[in-house]
Amino acid sequence: MMFPEAMVNCGGGKDSDSVVLDRPVKLWSLIIDSVRCGGGGCGIQGNSRWKRTGDKKQPGSEKLSELLKQPEWWENEEVRRKEQELGGLKRVAKKLQVESMAAVVEAAMEVRRLTKDNPQARTTLALLGAIPPLVALLDGGQDPTSNSQITALYALLNLAIGNDANKSAIVKAGAVHKMLKLVRSPNGAPNPAISEAVVANFLGLSALDSNRPIIGSSGAIPFLVQTLQNLDENVGSLANTDSLRALYNLSILPLNIYTLLETDLVPYLVNNLGDMDVSEIILSILSNIVAVSDGRKRISTVPDAFLILVDVLNWTDSPGCQEKATYILIVMAHKSYGDRQAMIDAGIVSSLLELTLLGTPLAQKRASRMLECFRGDKGKQVSSSGGGAVSAPLIGTSMESDRRDESPFGDEDEMMSQEKKAVKQLVQQSLRNNMKMMVKRANLPHDFVPSDHFKSLTLSSTSKSLPF
Repeated sequence: MMFPEAMVNCGGGKDSDSVVLDRPVKLWSLIIDSVRCGGGGCGIQGNSRWKRTGDKKQPGSEKLSELLKQPEWWENEEVRRKEQELGGLKRVAKKLQVESMAAVVEAAMEVRRLTKDNPQARTTLALLGAIPPLVALLDGGQDPTSNSQITALYALLNLAIGNDANKSAIVKAGAVHKMLKLVRSPNGAPNPAISEAVVANFLGLSALDSNRPIIGSSGAIPFLVQTLQNLDENVGSLANTDSLRALYNLSILPLNIYTLLETDLVPYLVNNLGDMDVSEIILSILSNIVAVSDGRKRISTVPDAFLILVDVLNWTDSPGCQEKATYILIVMAHKSYGDRQAMIDAGIVSSLLELTLLGTPLAQKRASRMLECFRGDKGKQVSSSGGGAVSAPLIGTSMESDRRDESPFGDEDEMMSQEKKAVKQLVQQSLRNNMKMMVKRANLPHDFVPSDHFKSLTLSSTSKSLPF
């Protein structure tokens, strides 16, 4: 049997001292090579580097002795540490399978601790079968303190962090329905600690696309909405944010939007715009809701919905909210003439004009498109003929539908004149609003009056800077 590594002559062109032993194959080949050299007369005849003497220690034997003293690869410290960790995880997983409730709860606490910051432990424990017994522990009705259920909930939560396979396995094991059973307590309000843990689990599990239809059809959405509406001092603000984020994840699936509309979520979302801690996530949910016709109708029926959304356009210190609000409004304006009129009544045109000048590039683009849409409505009024019904004008001007002019361009000329006047008024109003904002930011006196020069600028402004 030949070893490729052993075919190098000991006394030839390659010195055995230069061989690096980094693999077992090289180790064995060098041992064999050393034995051969030490056993007698190895080397090319006439070109040997050394000769055997009776009183001199053989180099091959000395090298073999050194090799045998080296630690083997399985004695590496890193390998031993990983073996110990694996052994500990196996003991925890085995402990979850015992019949003693106290032992199972203790093992669940270990799972929660081990998986908090260790992604490898999450994967290994799941492969060792830790998920089914933890899900079964949610049924522990013998525990009046609910300590076992809370421990199991947070152990499952940690197992699901950053691990899509574990998220899927937890849902397939029936955890969602068991969690909802915990919060539907027949004795009254559920334990706040359990509610917070369940909300956190729904947030993590709903991040996986395949879990959204299961969670959305399970009854979790009404629970999350109820958690928002019944928020009190017993439930922390983190549960409020987690509920909104979980609802956002679920609203990504269009099928879940119809379940959302069956609750009172939309009025809650609209009326809570203004809380800067949650406004952006609220607008994100509404951005998904406007994708369906029923969602747009539900938003438009909320009292003062357009006034509130138009007000968001003026949040210059929150560009993300401005962009999302313009998206919601542009979708609703595109789909419904009635909604466009409601937006005009809410004063959207002046806000859009400011946004085209001061907003982010995306907000400016959307604002310009909306202004073009409103201008298109105005153009339809001009081109309307034959005595048909005439749309309401863009700005609060009035037209007599029964008035006729012999010249076919009479109405158009008058409308263009009115439009120029309206645009001029809007520009002046926008400049005044901007001046008020600058005064407010500069902490100037409330009775500050702009100079005559500024007034002359507003009077001489034209519509050349407008996007249409």
